[in-house]
Amino acid sequence: MNTIFDIKEKVIIITGGYGVLGSNIATYLVASGAKVAILGRSKEKAEDFAKSLSITHALGFQADVLNKLALEKIKDNIVSVWGQIDILINAAGGNMAGATVAPGDSIFDISIPDFQKVTDLNLMGTVIPSLVFGKQMSNQGNGSIVNVSSMAVPQVLTRVVGYSASKAAMENFTRWMAVDMALKFGDKIRVNAIAPGFFIADQNRKLLTNEDGSLTDRGNTIIKNTPMKRFGEAEELNGAVHLLCSEAAKFITGTVISVDGGFGAFSGV
Repeated sequence: MNTIFDIKEKVIIITGGYGVLGSNIATYLVASGAKVAILGRSKEKAEDFAKSLSITHALGFQADVLNKLALEKIKDNIVSVWGQIDILINAAGGNMAGATVAPGDSIFDISIPDFQKVTDLNLMGTVIPSLVFGKQMSNQGNGSIVNVSSMAVPQVLTRVVGYSASKAAMENFTRWMAVDMALKFGDKIRVNAIAPGFFIADQNRKLLTNEDGSLTDRGNTIIKNTPMKRFGEAEELNGAVHLLCSEAAKFITGTVISVDGGFGAFSGV
């Protein structure tokens, strides 16, 4: 029996674990036999969601991804319960209106404080958990980190300047950490990312759809430039995530897998 895709009993941490994309990934991974720790800002939401997934294979923790000391306590808690940490999925991220260029405005109208908050969340909110849980992986001599990038990185998407810049920095950090971990801690620790195309979530719903459910001008433009002519479904990220969590990807590190319906490959012509 071929077991290279087997992730049963793997201990997986998901930041932003009860968000739209994180919760779908968590549900899939628990169904695949993994043990999953849900990290999120709300203790109640994290714990309730974990309980809804499994009594034995899911735990919920309140976590600020920018608080290193709090994350270290969670790391120790998880290791004391499950013995190790095999995989970290950094799904926490987001945007703010002030870091977005509104129609009729220019880059000079953005809010510097909001731009900083978006940068902290998307960049430092990946860096800090990666350092905390990656240290445990270095001690074990094995592990996999999966970050969530964006198709806003390889090409300029109008309006979302703060989100784009911070995700681009995070993607560079992904490659940097992948190289450093392999050179200094061996070939059994990998760091990669997935880059979702356009999926409807709370942070972009108003940008892509009107209140009546019809597409905005921006939504129509995106569909026009997506060869598959639709938005992605959350569960369509699961295959790429599963691959990067499994031994099937044991020679893959420092890379970004696009899950975008062809958006990044299409010139629009």
